Amino acid sequence: MFLCHENVVYPGHGVAQISRIIEKKIGGVSATFYELAFLNKDVTVLVPTENADMVGLRRLSSPESVEKVFCILSQPARTEQVAEFSVSSWNKRNKGYQLKLRTGSLQELSEIYRDLRAIEDRKTLSFGEKHLLMQAETLLVEEIALINNLDQNIVMEKLRSIYQQSREV
Repeated sequence: MFLCHENVVYPGHGVAQISRIIEKKIGGVSATFYELAFLNKDVTVLVPTENADMVGLRRLSSPESVEKVFCILSQPARTEQVAEFSVSSWNKRNKGYQLKLRTGSLQELSEIYRDLRAIEDRKTLSFGEKHLLMQAETLLVEEIALINNLDQNIVMEKLRSIYQQSREV
């Protein structure tokens, strides 16, 4: 159970604050909902409290998880992710990326970010790849900035810097 005003992560959408916990009747059945207000979007979402686990709603990651993200970014991209650039390989990669994105895991997001940046080093990214890269970067930056109480621009530069340093080794 989450508390009112607690920051949480909604997979694929980012960090939100539980602005209130409300009870509504739907079809004559009473249900309790978390009202989520996203921190960097003008969007409010209602999530049934009983479905919070099913949708992947979770607390912010630990500072130790952030360190794991930095380790992942400093490692080389998986070879199979950057080796072939055919449409069928993109469809396969994209399916895997979408599954990882839905987990909301910082580690999974960092793998998407690292692998797409490695592909970007070898070719111009397609529209879909660019969109996915920006989405992964935004989700990483939002959560890490909040965990470490840093400005998002500083976190973004750190992510890019760590990745770039790994390329120079």
